[in-house]
Amino acid sequence: MIDRLSRLCLALLVLVLALAAAPVRAASLDAGFRAFLDGEIWPAARAEGVPRSVFDAAFRGVSPNTKLPDLVLPGGKNTVAEINFQSEFKSGADYLSERAIAPNVATARRLRARHGDLLASIERRYGVPAPIILAIWGRESAFGAAKIPMNAFEVLATKAYLSRRKEMFRQELIAALKIVADGHLKVSEMKSSWAGALGQPQFMPTKFLQFAVDFDGDGRRDIWNSVPDTLASIANYLKAAGWQTGRDWGFEAAIPAQVSCRGEGPDQAFRIADLVEAGVSRVSGRPFPGNELAATGHLLFPAGRHGPSFVATPNFYVIKEYNNSDLYALFVGHLADRILGVGPLQSGWKKTARLTRGDVFRMQEKLVARGLDVGAVDGLAGFKTRRSIGEAEAKLGLPETCWPSKTLAERL
Repeated sequence: MIDRLSRLCLALLVLVLALAAAPVRAASLDAGFRAFLDGEIWPAARAEGVPRSVFDAAFRGVSPNTKLPDLVLPGGKNTVAEINFQSEFKSGADYLSERAIAPNVATARRLRARHGDLLASIERRYGVPAPIILAIWGRESAFGAAKIPMNAFEVLATKAYLSRRKEMFRQELIAALKIVADGHLKVSEMKSSWAGALGQPQFMPTKFLQFAVDFDGDGRRDIWNSVPDTLASIANYLKAAGWQTGRDWGFEAAIPAQVSCRGEGPDQAFRIADLVEAGVSRVSGRPFPGNELAATGHLLFPAGRHGPSFVATPNFYVIKEYNNSDLYALFVGHLADRILGVGPLQSGWKKTARLTRGDVFRMQEKLVARGLDVGAVDGLAGFKTRRSIGEAEAKLGLPETCWPSKTLAERL
């Protein structure tokens, strides 16, 4: 009885001490944050022509938002969250389900009819097809209907101070200050996503400064309220990223086992005619378009051998410049096809063992230790990680799936 009381008292003491220390830690974090803003961000902003009045207004009442993902708090390890918060890097079966796609198709078709002349004018100027523009608009902000409630300066400043990608977010924070200083928006109107992206096209601040356009001719690059500016800005972004007019984004394909999944990626190109000769075909049964046969394409296995596979064109990777996720680019490309009347994806997504982002992170570390190139060690199964998994599977005598598995994790 006495032992139990002693343990209970000790536990209560630990809790009281932890609660007492929490305000001290918060105050210390706030003080460091303020010193960071004044000592590092203000000099950089001033050098870019940002007035002190804009700087002060932007950060009045702002403190670090430690609820944001991918932060490294003082004294913490530079690692990744066990659970992945970003839908673009989760389950392809969910992200590309009919439940997710079908409502967007119906809305996009209505908007295509409503804005037909505008979209035709944008397509003539930038060379990007209207269905691709509409698909990005729908994915990014539900065609302008999504609520974007967060304080952009709180988000960007927190990430500039505490995220794993501090330098990137410092550049975005300075760009956000310039947007206000240039008169595009008031400080109170700078609302963003949890990642700091702005407006209906969800541009990061540096992308706004580079690619936002005034297509309606009112003197403002208004991606918050103007449909013409929003849609033209999306097209301008894709054109600048290298969109090839006249080419498709890609094709769902049946890729036989003798064509290795280790051959995927934008850095490995094949003549599409050669892929056809090797046994690759479209799942629709239709031939590849004649203009595509002589051009180069890329193998794409977004779920390794456990899901649909594709022959992607360079335009697929242009869409990835907008959002560096295979599933995002597939959503945009497939939605664009559906707007034109193409049916659902024909290949299914097989169920696999659920691994956390932390599990994949640790697997990547082991693959790197074996001399394999996984790209970034970030807990995300991108194309370099997938094909390195295929190489490891081949060396260990496992079936080549090019997808993270508990079996491979145990063998590594």
